[in-house]
Amino acid sequence: MKPYVHRVQYYETDKMGITHHSNYFRWMEEARVDFLDRIGWSYDKLEENGIFSPVTAIDCRYANSTTFADEIEIRIAVREFRGVRLVLEYTMQKCSDGTIACTGHSEHCFLNAEGKLIRLKKEYPDFYQTMVDLIEPEEK
Repeated sequence: MKPYVHRVQYYETDKMGITHHSNYFRWMEEARVDFLDRIGWSYDKLEENGIFSPVTAIDCRYANSTTFADEIEIRIAVREFRGVRLVLEYTMQKCSDGTIACTGHSEHCFLNAEGKLIRLKKEYPDFYQTMVDLIEPEEK
């Protein structure tokens, strides 16, 4: 799947001209929203169907700095999905030279409007199958 591309904005940098670390979490969310749109299950569609997907864990491993106007390619891989828990992996690299800036992952669950866990396989089989089909095994 084509990666999401984010251009570093001036306001995302600190006094040293380096991207502030908190922005990488925002970029993961931007890429995740784009990813869901591309697979036909936008956040709007999920929520219209009564599916809510909070973040239950998130992390980043910083490798190299980014600066104003760098274009960052963000690739997402579905690492784990068992119907209740989803694990997404992110790789962020500079478009200019392929340098890895950051890697990370986020974990999500699926709830209904009352905050109860949803059994996606039973209640939303189309969404369930879409996610199963996207699982990428971890490279060793």
